Amino acid sequence: MRPLTEEETTVVFEKLVKYIGTNLKHMIDRADGNYVFRMQKDRVYYVREDIMLRATNIGREQLVSLGVCLGKFTGSGKFRLQITALPQLAQYAKYKVWLKPQAEQSFLYGNHVMKSGLGRITESTEQYSGVVIFNMQDTPLGFGVAAYSTADCRKVDPTATVAFHQCDIGQYLREEDTLM
Repeated sequence: MRPLTEEETTVVFEKLVKYIGTNLKHMIDRADGNYVFRMQKDRVYYVREDIMLRATNIGREQLVSLGVCLGKFTGSGKFRLQITALPQLAQYAKYKVWLKPQAEQSFLYGNHVMKSGLGRITESTEQYSGVVIFNMQDTPLGFGVAAYSTADCRKVDPTATVAFHQCDIGQYLREEDTLM
């Protein structure tokens, strides 16, 4: 594992700021220890510093994973968040969307969030900002991008898309079918 370069750090932080805003500083400087970002095979990991120092005794070829995988860099240099980043995003999320029970299954099948399935939304959510999707019991289901601001959501018709699907916890099951 290696530290991120300056350019990689900028790209990762820009993506994280889209979802958690200024809470990024809380993600780095935590009360339970210092956390660092490390890269292994184009994947970015979020790991506690003392655990990372202990893992330096393991060779790169033998080390499969360490900490939480936040996402990966594509061949073109873009950074994509993965569903494994959901616990961190949910903990520090700036904007949130809650789904009605009848809309949960649709979202978990990879569909966008419609106005008819919207339970509530964080006040002052801006258009095209990153949102974390929850069910009404505050269980994180995935993340996406707000299609409308909070004020505009009140005005649109029930069939309008209010949040674009990016990733959800049902992704594991859908990808398992393609791997076998």
